[in-house]
Amino acid sequence: MFLHHPINSSRLVVLLQQWARQDGERPGQSPSQPVNTNVAEHLAQWLSTVDAVKLSRALHAIETLPSNARSLGKKQVVDLPALDRLFEKTRADLHALVTAKVAARKPLRARADNTPVQAPDPQAEADYAAHGPRYLDLQKQMDTRLLTLRVQVRHALSQGAAGLQQLAALDAVMEQMLDAREQRLWASLTGHLERRLAHRHHKHLEALQHSGVADQPLRWRQPGGWLWAFEQDLQALLIAELQVRLLPITGLLEAAHNEKTGLQE
Repeated sequence: MFLHHPINSSRLVVLLQQWARQDGERPGQSPSQPVNTNVAEHLAQWLSTVDAVKLSRALHAIETLPSNARSLGKKQVVDLPALDRLFEKTRADLHALVTAKVAARKPLRARADNTPVQAPDPQAEADYAAHGPRYLDLQKQMDTRLLTLRVQVRHALSQGAAGLQQLAALDAVMEQMLDAREQRLWASLTGHLERRLAHRHHKHLEALQHSGVADQPLRWRQPGGWLWAFEQDLQALLIAELQVRLLPITGLLEAAHNEKTGLQE
C-alpha cells in the first residue's frame, strides 16, 4: 500500500529535473533540486532560530503525553482498516480529479443583436493565462482534501497507543510550523508549468519552421499536438505533487501499522 523512497528520488523531483534538462536550464535551489538526504540538516534550513525554540518546547510537552494518557485511560484500538480505506478513497478521488479530461471550450454566447456566435480562439490557449488558474484550482482542491484527511488520521492515532499519540501531536506541530514554507513551494510549481508551456510551444514552432508546413491551431489539442503534450505534462505534475503531498499521511499510517505489528510479535 505504501511507498518507500527518499524524497530526492520522488516523481516530482525527477520530473522537474527532466524538464529543466529538456529546457536547457540549470536547476537552482528549488523543488527540482535534490534535497539533502539528511533530514535533520534539511529541516534546519527550513526553521529559523525562533522556530527551533518553539519546536524544542513542543517536543518537551509531547514527551509528557504518555503518562497523561495512561492516567486518563485514553488508550483505544485504532481502526487501521478504516483509515486505510479512507486514505485509498481520497487518493483515488484526487487522482481522478487531476486526470479528468479537460472539457472543450464552449463558443461565446450570441449577442442580443443576433451577432453570429464566435468559436473559441485556439490561439488563446497558447497563453499560460488559459491554464494557470485551472492548475491553481486543482491544487486548492487537493490541499483541502488532504488537510481534512491528515486531521482525521491524526485524530484516530491520538486515541491509540502512547507512541502514536506522541506522533500525532508531533505531526500537528510540524504541519503548523512548515505549512507556510510548503505553500510557497507548491505555489512555485506553477512557474515550472509556465516554462513547460513555453518549451512545448517553442518546439512546435521550430518543427513548423523546419517542415515548412502551415500551422493548424485546431489540431493543437489532438493526440500528438503540442497542447495535447502540454496537457500530459500538467497532469504528470499534479500526480507527482499529489504523491509528495501524501507522504506525511503515509508516514502516519505506516507508523500505526508498525505499532500494530510490534504489539502482535
